[in-house]
Amino acid sequence: MTVVTPELLRRYDVPGPRYTSYPTADRFVEAFGDSDYILALKQRKVAAAAKQPMSLYVHIPFCESLCYYCACNKIVTKHHERAATYMRYLEREVDLHLQHCGRGQVVSQFHVGGGTPTFLSDDELRELWQMLRERFAFDPAGEYSIEVDPRTVTRERLAVLKEVGFNRLSFGVQDFDPDVQKAVHREQPAEQVFDLVAAARELGFQSINADLIYGLPKQNAQSFARTLQQVAQLRPDRIALYAYAHLPERFKAQRRILQQDLPPAPDKVNMLSAAIASFIDAGYVYVGMDHFALPEDALAVAKRQGRLHRNFQGYSTQPDCDLIALGVSAIGRVGATYSQNAKTLEEYYDLLDQGRLPVVRGLALTRDDLIRRAVIMTIMCQGEVLFESINNAWLIDFPQYFSAEIAALESQQEEGLVEIQDDCIKVTEKGWFFVRGVALVFDRYLQADRNRARFSRII
Repeated sequence: MTVVTPELLRRYDVPGPRYTSYPTADRFVEAFGDSDYILALKQRKVAAAAKQPMSLYVHIPFCESLCYYCACNKIVTKHHERAATYMRYLEREVDLHLQHCGRGQVVSQFHVGGGTPTFLSDDELRELWQMLRERFAFDPAGEYSIEVDPRTVTRERLAVLKEVGFNRLSFGVQDFDPDVQKAVHREQPAEQVFDLVAAARELGFQSINADLIYGLPKQNAQSFARTLQQVAQLRPDRIALYAYAHLPERFKAQRRILQQDLPPAPDKVNMLSAAIASFIDAGYVYVGMDHFALPEDALAVAKRQGRLHRNFQGYSTQPDCDLIALGVSAIGRVGATYSQNAKTLEEYYDLLDQGRLPVVRGLALTRDDLIRRAVIMTIMCQGEVLFESINNAWLIDFPQYFSAEIAALESQQEEGLVEIQDDCIKVTEKGWFFVRGVALVFDRYLQADRNRARFSRII
């Protein structure tokens, strides 16, 4: 892994999408509304896709305190009674969906994100599961996960999460250093996280993920090395390592972070290089982009077997399928469409009060979008595009259709990131660390867009 040098990381550190979808969410338009979404739901009901399992996502926007780095859609409040109102509207939204796609749809993947999902009380979490179980058929072998802020749970609360039906947890660690935690307004002792992870293992959760961020204020090579050492001791089944994107002009909370406290760009690249080396040395498999997993974890197994997929929650072992997204700002995918709900509670509640699904924007994909999505997701998940499979699926001549893109990849081939052959394009072992940079070559919208600054940098 020493071939992944800081110099190479710097050279390919350019802005680019994370490709949890293609086209990306910034391409959604307000011309796509609830009527378009309803049509997609009805088409699913009568199509063969109705027999295929689907994914569910529920967004809980509330947080008790503000983390300064956060770019999520959230509402900071200590008024927990607001959650009860939100739960009633979630139920309305689910019932409106069922009018168009029918009850009893099989669910094989369910994720609750935020905000802080554990803002909900134990009774509200039970209520959420009961409400959904009455309307959907949950596959006993499915993956059911929730994001956990360690400051909001105890061993007893983790037991409740297991009892109601969650079998996977994602802990927001970010960094173990007290000075860094104070700088981002998220103080949580390392001992607390270690105790909770130990409890989660005792309770039998199938997979435990830890989220980390590099590039945070007050981070430096020495402090981050200590965090990496502690993560190796914690040994979560999966690690998600994200680069902090400082965009204070877009995210108000980030204005509380002082520019002079941020590590310089070269230091940030060195931290990434150190993290990659640390995780590989600790026995983790590099799954793709910013995800690592122990060899026996389902995500690593899926990568070895060529069954890796990607959706709005990131890498997944579940087959490519429709995603029903519930709650304020949630983004879903049904058929050849993407849709996003209203971003404010007021608008979300108002639309549901009118008896309407709260979709305010989205996109109906063109044939070219679908072809490019197939290529980009294959690159992101399998790291190899076989021309014949794309030709047969879409009735195109790959080398001709993508002649400009193949030419653009030649410089990456010279760097040893890809191999361009007569019948395929392969991402090399070294290239996996820059897979976003490979995928974005096939992004028609990005190639025509001079304003890439709205995206985070890919390193």
